[in-house]
Amino acid sequence: MKTLIEGLNKNFDNRVRLGIMSALMVNEGVEFNTLKDLLGVTDGNLASHLKGLEKAGIICVHKQFVGRKPNTSYTISEDGKRQFNAHIDALEKLLKGP
Repeated sequence: MKTLIEGLNKNFDNRVRLGIMSALMVNEGVEFNTLKDLLGVTDGNLASHLKGLEKAGIICVHKQFVGRKPNTSYTISEDGKRQFNAHIDALEKLLKGP
């Protein structure tokens, strides 16, 4: 027998990660400071969640210089899109019930 939460992805079980993924799903790319302001989290908190998503291959990091200032932005990988869509589908099934 399948459990109700079987299809949920552990990578997205945190509200900050859900926020990151939601922002990346609807935008081509998002800069670090924009994500920080949007989610209302600290630099360290956001950085740790981004690192975890990057390590899992869910997001891609893009570092560049704009003028003399470093600029870091993030995009979602194709596998990340697939995994997040599957997670959302599992949440919808959970809400609909058996």
